Amino acid sequence: MPVQIPDDRDFSSFKDQCLNPEGWIPKFNKNNITVWIRAEESATVQKIKMRIVCKDVPAETVYDVLHDTPYRRKWDTNMIDTYDIGRLTVNADVGYYSWRCPPGLKNRDFVTMRSWLPLGNDYLIINYSVKHPQHPPKKEYVRAVSLLTGYLIQSTGPNSSTLYYLTQVDPKGSLPKWVVNRVSQLVAPKAMRKIYKASLKYPEWKRKHSPQLKPWLFPEQNSLPCIDPGSLSLQRADSLENIDESGANEDKPAKDQSDDEQD
Repeated sequence: MPVQIPDDRDFSSFKDQCLNPEGWIPKFNKNNITVWIRAEESATVQKIKMRIVCKDVPAETVYDVLHDTPYRRKWDTNMIDTYDIGRLTVNADVGYYSWRCPPGLKNRDFVTMRSWLPLGNDYLIINYSVKHPQHPPKKEYVRAVSLLTGYLIQSTGPNSSTLYYLTQVDPKGSLPKWVVNRVSQLVAPKAMRKIYKASLKYPEWKRKHSPQLKPWLFPEQNSLPCIDPGSLSLQRADSLENIDESGANEDKPAKDQSDDEQD
């Protein structure tokens, strides 16, 4: 199935999912962070929505943090590797991301098409999984599938914003119930706090690391090779191997010391 680069209707639909409370069940609400899950979703392919109120971070800064790949290596401690593969348009590219799963589970990776749109006081980033002929599944990872993942950042003032994160991922495996519970109760809130703390430290970091380089804002700075959309296809979940990890035992998560390692 060929890929389609998101248009205005796709961004509008994503924004509506972020803001519309209908059909969402709250699972966590503490310290300006809220996590919801969809009532009708299965445990395997669960749709999760998160929101964090950033009272002292402008929307533009959060948007930059989510785009800046070198900076992500500093704050995203679940990440194993990430890199950009190529660009499709001035506001769409293809990239690779792998992340560390809890002990007893195989690590996952993705190849996704990402598209972004600043729109007035809103900033949107959305992605979904694609197949790239030169980036097939790797034997050391389970190739997971992003059905829809993205961010909505809304400006609420000169130095304040609200960040929404919505994701629906097929992990390609039968996960134990404790994994699903941990995602909504622990992993998701922790991820939002990481983005918030990274955003607080970003201006100082960026001043020391190519402060003028922001290809997501200035397309003429983008040096990625061009990709023909015709070379990509939609990554279908049923074409990938399923693994059974339902018997994996829960270990107490290790304390994360990463919040201050962004210098």
